Amino acid sequence: MNDLLHSIRKPVDISLSKKVVASSLLFLAGVILGLLSKMLDETASNLLPHFLQVLDLGNFFSRMGVWLFLAMLIAVYSKSPVRAAINVFVFFVGMVGSYYLYTVMIAGFFPKSYMMIWVIMTVISPFMAFVCWYAKGKGILAILISSLLLMFMSRQAFAFGFWYLDIRDILEFLLWGATIIVLYQSPKQLIKVVAIGLFLYFLTAPFHIGWGML
Repeated sequence: MNDLLHSIRKPVDISLSKKVVASSLLFLAGVILGLLSKMLDETASNLLPHFLQVLDLGNFFSRMGVWLFLAMLIAVYSKSPVRAAINVFVFFVGMVGSYYLYTVMIAGFFPKSYMMIWVIMTVISPFMAFVCWYAKGKGILAILISSLLLMFMSRQAFAFGFWYLDIRDILEFLLWGATIIVLYQSPKQLIKVVAIGLFLYFLTAPFHIGWGML
């Protein structure tokens, strides 16, 4: 099994100190982004600088797209699939933990059902990150993983119906473009990833309802 996985992408070993530093910084980044997200969510838009009002960062950070992108970014640039699992997990622990501690302790309410969605995402994030790490590898499996990642980001970026295809949000469209850049390895590989990813997007279009709200 290891030989098969190594043929897709081979892990790179790093020192324990580098592992601890990297994971600690990602945890801290998660904490900061979680707090920032909640503070933007709690602040009336007319109290923010004009450019932040235009970008609507409060709604942007409250949806799933930016967190999926950051998790993918952390995973594919980790040194091994195990490191990807650890790094993404600590990032989500920091982000979700700080967001809901602020919500409960400062904002004064407890959104149990919505919080459980993010808790479940945090729990399964190491397994997803382990798989995502192989997106930057070689062969058909790497292409399929990259295509699935692009499909999920396409769901965030585009609204699709019987008679229309529209961009949901300019920032999420930029994340979609950034996803293509991150997954790029060669022109031939990219063509396959985009073609399969968009095919899967349209194939699963009937199931898109409600996805963009997360």
